[in-house]
Amino acid sequence: MDIAQEGERDHVQDHDHVIVVAGDQGEGEGEETTMDGSVDWNGSPCLRAKSGGWPAGLLILLNQALATMAVNGVSINLVTFMRVVMQLDNANAAKHVSNWSGTTYVFSIVGAIIADSYWGRYKSCIIFQLIFLAGLVELAISSYFFLHNFSCESESGDTKTCRTPTAAEIAIFYVAIYKIALGNGAYQPTNTTFGADQFDEEHTKEKRSKTAFYGYFFVANNLGSLVAVTFLTYIEDQGRWAAAFVISAAAALLGLLLFAAGTKRFRHFMPCGNPAATVGNVLVAATKKRHLTVPTQVEKLYEVDGTHSVNGGKKIAHTPGYRFLDKAAVIEDPSILLPGEQPASRPRRLYTVTQVEQVKCILRLIPIWLCSIIYSTTYSQMSSVFIEQAQAMDNTINKFTIPAAGIGIFEIIGVTSFVFIYTFCIAKPLSKRSKEPTELQRMGIGLVISTAAMIAAALVERQRLKHADRYRLSVLWQIPQYLLIGASEVFMYVTMTELREQPDRVAGHGGQPQRGPSRVDTAEPQPGPCGQVFLPHRRAQRGRPGALRAARQEVQGGGETCGGSGHRVDQVSLLLVYA
Repeated sequence: MDIAQEGERDHVQDHDHVIVVAGDQGEGEGEETTMDGSVDWNGSPCLRAKSGGWPAGLLILLNQALATMAVNGVSINLVTFMRVVMQLDNANAAKHVSNWSGTTYVFSIVGAIIADSYWGRYKSCIIFQLIFLAGLVELAISSYFFLHNFSCESESGDTKTCRTPTAAEIAIFYVAIYKIALGNGAYQPTNTTFGADQFDEEHTKEKRSKTAFYGYFFVANNLGSLVAVTFLTYIEDQGRWAAAFVISAAAALLGLLLFAAGTKRFRHFMPCGNPAATVGNVLVAATKKRHLTVPTQVEKLYEVDGTHSVNGGKKIAHTPGYRFLDKAAVIEDPSILLPGEQPASRPRRLYTVTQVEQVKCILRLIPIWLCSIIYSTTYSQMSSVFIEQAQAMDNTINKFTIPAAGIGIFEIIGVTSFVFIYTFCIAKPLSKRSKEPTELQRMGIGLVISTAAMIAAALVERQRLKHADRYRLSVLWQIPQYLLIGASEVFMYVTMTELREQPDRVAGHGGQPQRGPSRVDTAEPQPGPCGQVFLPHRRAQRGRPGALRAARQEVQGGGETCGGSGHRVDQVSLLLVYA
């Protein structure tokens, strides 16, 4: 800090992060600043009492719940909208929704790179939320005109011919939904890490609050999903599509206003440059300097002076693994390096120990990302196998009929309840004994619980087949498997977002391979092209009804198959999800 330029501060104590303020206002007391390098809206060090913390975190949680409600109000019944209003057949509707979902995930990676490398997280959140809101408004307006002009004329018999949407109307619709994909997809990972930025990891109390924030963030996701599943889908099922989309747009607008309200309270970090470029540069430098020998003394490897690395982040201590990469930090000509020189004057093929360690961190994350992909295989069963299983079960309680996908509400209950159970009944007592499980241990627990969920589903399927000749098993038997999936999410997905093995300042990239479980997908499984939508079905045996008879008929009606004579969906296939 340049005291002469500031003029308002008479003394700065960097070692304990206290600023003593003196001025006309008569303030003589010291105000503690954050220790993680965060700055306020004006670029000055953040005062702990006046920035970040739970006041800022709560605004982000409310914003997330409203954004999740808004996007799920569109995504849950998007395939139905395409079939009914856009008049696409089942296969094409499923294909377009699959493409839209995949594009959303790709945009999440793009958003994380832009936020961490160029714009910063706050600016990225604002811009992408505006794009998201614009897409929702455009979708609401276009759907109104779709339905206003959606006329059907009776012909001979009971058949009706409905007006096909024009090319202009179709173009407006697709522009709108892909704006939503860009805005929400790119904004989600940034919002998660920006919320975590409001808590100082170097402060003991705020560090615990940061861990709790990730859990509450997941709760906010699921509460938003719950409203969309129970309220917006009901409106859409009544054919009031425009009204549902207007409500989604209103929720997104309210979320944006809440986010903007915390502007002066938020803590910020400066963007640190493109991490992908750093990875490539370090790998190239290490390869070109492969003939060099890595010194045994770490002090002989290149590192800048001061407490921060070249990109403004915290320095990372040297680790012994991946020693080949250390060649990128080997100094070839010591005479060109002067004490205190600026990083810009260093040789092109010379990188700091911190930059090399960032690449090592990313390499160490790859197995963790792969584990999250394996877990996603289990998670995806909720929107496919679990629903198909429910369709073959008794879904009535007295005179009330439970939709096949409606039982998935217990997954939301499982996530929400287990976040609080873990935070207050498990983590808090263990932290007092310094025995709280690490992130990797928690992810392992999540994989074990998800395996238990699939075992429970297999046992239910076995019981269903056993009594299929006499009666249909109640769909309530599925409750344990949904609750277990919800509990596993707390350990797996929540932990992925707070993983501390990520390099400093690129936390937005950490959860990208597993992004997506922010809702319960209540859309009915739709047949589609091979490899896009998998509709497993069980062949009837010994007079027993097939588990997925209706689904099989839809596939045959759609004119597409995925080859082969069919897949057995029984307890064996459920247990082999990890195979």
